Amino acid sequence: MLDGKALIESLGDTASKLRGRLVPNAAMDKVTWFRAGGPAELLFQPLDEDDLSLFLKALPESVPVTVVGVGSNLLVRDGGLKGVVIRLSAKGFGKQERVGDNQIRAGAISPDKHIAGFAMDEGIGGFSFLFGIPGSLGGALKMNAGANGGETAARVVEIYGMNRKGETVTIPKEEMRYAYRHSEAPEGVIFTGALLEGFEEDRAVIREEMDAVREHRETVQPVREKTGGSTFKNPEGHSAWKLIDEAGCRGLMIGGAQMSPMHCNFMINLGHATPYDLEFLGETVRERVYNHSGILLHWEIKRIGAFLPERQVHVFEPQELD
Repeated sequence: MLDGKALIESLGDTASKLRGRLVPNAAMDKVTWFRAGGPAELLFQPLDEDDLSLFLKALPESVPVTVVGVGSNLLVRDGGLKGVVIRLSAKGFGKQERVGDNQIRAGAISPDKHIAGFAMDEGIGGFSFLFGIPGSLGGALKMNAGANGGETAARVVEIYGMNRKGETVTIPKEEMRYAYRHSEAPEGVIFTGALLEGFEEDRAVIREEMDAVREHRETVQPVREKTGGSTFKNPEGHSAWKLIDEAGCRGLMIGGAQMSPMHCNFMINLGHATPYDLEFLGETVRERVYNHSGILLHWEIKRIGAFLPERQVHVFEPQELD
């Protein structure tokens, strides 16, 4: 198995030409909002698109690539991540600009709430819901993130990205085939930004909408805890938190992980939770909810990386009850 330094060596002379950061054996617990996670074999933070292209052209195709944003909706398992983790830099991929009457071009690492604020400053409506999503645009584009009655797909015109060959690509919205918390993003494409479109709206109205989103979050969500946002998707016709609550899982604890007493579809790290604790808790909740209601919850949090042999989480599947 390659280690981080060996991966850097595999880049040859290109390694010395890169202007971004190369970090071997990087601590992913510093990246995720859960503040838990195994190491990444190599973390690369490109300075801009040219830097990213140069890196991808030199990286052997056999090396796995994982892209992460601000780490809000992410659980990295204890065994960590083999290959390269790419985390875009705010300087090169975090800008927003107005183009056209009611359009915004934004970089993929732009925090969702910054896009909402930028739209308000420009008098562009339709983006207030983003203020309630703890993450960045890249993740919102891929999973069609939504909150407070809005969703990302409604605002997308086209998406910009880069493939494994280091070539820039443009993806029309139609090719993403958006659905609830789902898209069919092309395999191997790293999102670098998007063109978004809203509508003209009075700034005072937009501010009221954003204030309502802020108040809702602070009132019902554990925003000051180490959490990853909503743990499970809402099943059609149901609210995940209600199913969790009815199954007796509000406040349920395993190790240092807990289903929030404030909002029981949020997992929180009480301070010493391991990725194993968090995922084991989630799978326990899935099983209890299914046993109680017959409804299977699906993860909204993205879980990546390898298990440690002695810390293997059993993934619940309903057929095991037959």
